[in-house]
Amino acid sequence: MPPASARDRILDTAFRLFYARGLRAVGVDLIIAESGVAKATFYKHFPAKDDLALAYLERVDGVWSGQLHAAAEAAGPRPADQLVGLFDALGTACRRDGYRGCAFINAAAESVPGTPVHDRTVAHKAEVLRWVTAVAAEAGAPDPRGLARSLTLLLDGGLASGALDGDPEAATRAAASARVLVDAALGAAPTTVTG
Repeated sequence: MPPASARDRILDTAFRLFYARGLRAVGVDLIIAESGVAKATFYKHFPAKDDLALAYLERVDGVWSGQLHAAAEAAGPRPADQLVGLFDALGTACRRDGYRGCAFINAAAESVPGTPVHDRTVAHKAEVLRWVTAVAAEAGAPDPRGLARSLTLLLDGGLASGALDGDPEAATRAAASARVLVDAALGAAPTTVTG
């Protein structure tokens, strides 16, 4: 493989450091040092730290959205099963070494509303909600947006719980709760949550 471009090295380094330590805790000088680029090269690609933070969030969005979609598709062709299956991505995330919760929730907590970084976090969450709403509509939910909102709240709670209490079983519980919500919304026989 060809060596990574300077921009890719900067972004790879930021991805690792921003997720592990947070946006505010990681300075430009550390990213420059760990990526092995000159300061002028850094600023050529990212004129401000917020530009790098936005590129980081864009990459996280691609990874996380890809994992959610893949988990939903792996659950089979039935949209109702896909609504529950997407929670398998949560289980995988919570079991990963170095898991620190949702990068978007973390970034939102560190940014001021109305700033580009905060706006990007809101846009990501809105896009996930839009996608889950579309799947809920395909499943025949009478209130697809309401079901999607309940499921995305559950997903965000599972992401936070996995980071706060370090218990990857939060994902299992979230998936079981998702099944109850989906069954109730679609008028299926009730499922009980155990555990």
